[in-house]
Amino acid sequence: MKNNAILLVPFLLALFISCTPRLTANKIFNDAAKQSEYMLAAIPVAKAAKSTIAAGGTPGSERSPLISPRTFEDGQLRLVSSKDWTSGFFPGVCWFLYENTGLETWKSTAEKFTAQLEQEKTNAITHDMGFKIYCSYGTGYRLTDNPHYKAVILQSAATLATRFNPVAGVIKSWDNRQRWKYPVIIDNMMNLELLFAATRLSGDSTFYHIAASHATNTMKNHYRADYSSYHVVDYDSLASNNILQKTTHQGYSDASAWSRGQAWGLYGFTMCYRETKRRDFLEQAERIAAYLLEHPHLPKDMVPYYDFDAPGIPNEPRDASAAAVMASALYELSGYSIHQKKYIAAAHKIMESLARNYRSRIGENAGFILLHSTGSAPGKTEVDVPLSYADYYYLEALLKNKQLRSK
Repeated sequence: MKNNAILLVPFLLALFISCTPRLTANKIFNDAAKQSEYMLAAIPVAKAAKSTIAAGGTPGSERSPLISPRTFEDGQLRLVSSKDWTSGFFPGVCWFLYENTGLETWKSTAEKFTAQLEQEKTNAITHDMGFKIYCSYGTGYRLTDNPHYKAVILQSAATLATRFNPVAGVIKSWDNRQRWKYPVIIDNMMNLELLFAATRLSGDSTFYHIAASHATNTMKNHYRADYSSYHVVDYDSLASNNILQKTTHQGYSDASAWSRGQAWGLYGFTMCYRETKRRDFLEQAERIAAYLLEHPHLPKDMVPYYDFDAPGIPNEPRDASAAAVMASALYELSGYSIHQKKYIAAAHKIMESLARNYRSRIGENAGFILLHSTGSAPGKTEVDVPLSYADYYYLEALLKNKQLRSK
């Protein structure tokens, strides 16, 4: 009997660990709702104080009305305009709270913040249409079937499609940047979901082919032999698909692996496999996952440093936003891959770490949910702060966890 009890200990411990996210999911969502209510009260105060856009935001945003929270820095809630690439995340958080609770108050709040982004549907000077529109209007449409949301999604996709260069086969990221001629950043993989959705909603395959082309060329040109990704690939304008340079803007160096960029790629190729069922996209996602999960510089708590090659590890800033994106991607990838158990276990461990050691106390940090994210360490902006996109992907991952267990 004693031997049997000893044998049971590892089993019970594994069972406890695997069940922990399920046991805490409701509490985490309850805490997230309380924090978001606190933020709703803080937003008008920040507006009255004319709280400016966070440093490093989308150029031009500081000249427009401030509508959505981005970070809490230097004791201030920083708000951004609809133009900023982060403007769609707080509406998305409100939609997730509505999805989890079914409460009409969260639905009406999500509708209010979502409506403030509609003007972005024709903003052709940005590639971040997916972040802004699909995280807000896309999530809202999934939950409500609101036909107006569908129309905004389709117009936004049409606008994003104007940035596609058929010669290079990619969507341009930034305009008016002296350092690059035709820059394409790994983050752009996240905006492809809007295009895939537009094909499903309209039947027009143009959007699908643009998205698939961009992903194919990103896979070809952004990735190194070890399946780490460059941040910025600079193409030779509209004349050819020649590569001029491969650099970084937010990582430690041009040759390093910026952690959130690696997470964007993991999420993006997982999503591309979902939408296309192309085997090469699935294999790319699996290889990126292997790079991340087997990296010697990934901390034991699975929350990465801002860059896997940062020279001061283990004394470099962490990036909880990268961890949240990784967890959300791994939960989905587990449903497509033979490595299902490995990916679920890794996602569980990330979520457990975030829940226990990276969450804000209720009533603090202007209502943000997660702490210890890094926006741009090289730019010395938004280092070790809460960030709206960390909260968005954290709640998305939590919902995926619940859905996975319900099956």
